[in-house]
Amino acid sequence: MSDAPVYVLVGGTGGIGAPLARRLAADGARVVLGGRDADKLSALAGETGAKAFTLDATEPDAIGGLVGAAVEAHGRVDGIANLVGSITLKPAHALSPEAFDETLRLNLHTAFYAVRAAATAMRKNADPAGGAVVLMSSVAARLGLANHEAVAAAKAGVDGLVRAAAATYAPQGIRVNSVAPGLVRTPLAGRLVASEQAVEASAAMHPLGRIGEPEDLTDALAFLLDRERSGWVTGQTLSVDGGFSTVRPR
Repeated sequence: MSDAPVYVLVGGTGGIGAPLARRLAADGARVVLGGRDADKLSALAGETGAKAFTLDATEPDAIGGLVGAAVEAHGRVDGIANLVGSITLKPAHALSPEAFDETLRLNLHTAFYAVRAAATAMRKNADPAGGAVVLMSSVAARLGLANHEAVAAAKAGVDGLVRAAAATYAPQGIRVNSVAPGLVRTPLAGRLVASEQAVEASAAMHPLGRIGEPEDLTDALAFLLDRERSGWVTGQTLSVDGGFSTVRPR
């Protein structure tokens, strides 16, 4: 059996998931993809050699089933990244309870299901034991941004989940971290990057003078998944935001 690491990407065909899958496959990892769009999954699997499975990650047992399929195919799971999420930008008074619940399901519930599935599988890993769980947070969990109430609440929950799960599973060698981006140019960001004027306005809010690109996130995610490079990192939220959350632009 190959000793190449096995990584499961939930939301693996999205604006961050697809380039991460390509990056990990190019580095020699065995990749297992989960997502809703069967056509995109098939195309990306053909490109990267990944195994792919359709699922609705908001279903409580779906990610567990995906991780189980990865173990069945490869004998183990070394890392899981949950890349499912949404960007809901409305003030609290204008957001319906249904829309708030959907924001929690996509951003927080899927993160919890990923931790649960990863812990179940990784506690059973043979030598080397353990593995990595990487979740998606947001600059909005740390910095008060107008109209971000729903996504800020969900992502702050992700950060709390990271710290608690890191404490719970450290004795089994399972590391749990998250990445907190600023604005990144992906389809999910949609209207926020729909015009050059909007991009320029957002770039001016980031001290490094530009919004993020998918590669900025894939570098950080690949680092946190890799046991060799980040084996002493757990319980952390890594801000990858051009300085947005901590530095004032000049």
